[in-house]
Amino acid sequence: MSEFEWLLYNELEEILINLSKKAGEAIIEIYDSDDFETEIKADNSPLTKADKASNEIIIEELKNRYPEIPILSEEEKEIPYEERKDWQYFWLVDPLDGTKEFIKRNGEFTVNIALIQNRKPIAGVIYAPVLNEIYYGEVGKGSVKINAAGEKEKISVSGKSENDEL
Repeated sequence: MSEFEWLLYNELEEILINLSKKAGEAIIEIYDSDDFETEIKADNSPLTKADKASNEIIIEELKNRYPEIPILSEEEKEIPYEERKDWQYFWLVDPLDGTKEFIKRNGEFTVNIALIQNRKPIAGVIYAPVLNEIYYGEVGKGSVKINAAGEKEKISVSGKSENDEL
């Protein structure tokens, strides 16, 4: 493992959790206001001031900390597959997943950030700002849910298939 990989893996959880919360705070500030500034993207999906604010926070932090790792974000310009197909690592970002739910003010939206290595996710965070709940997982470390009180609970996927009784 290179020095870069060692540093990356040893700081990843703290950085991704803090970054998702920082982006979530910006989203909530707009969510609690009347200033949504909604526009329609080329794919006919909505884009709000909150999408842009969250994206800016995440992109800036990731570029500052890890300039050598490219970023693929829903709110950034599309990067052709030919350009990104050989990336060993990249960040996959949806700065506000659930924009339609955000607009409806039903609280069902999240901040999503993942690190991909050789086309496979190796770490990721999902932050639900309204609930103040975090889900974090990393290959080799497992997954946790962190509730609003900051209590960590180990979580895992069920070993049952969809045909089994859960």
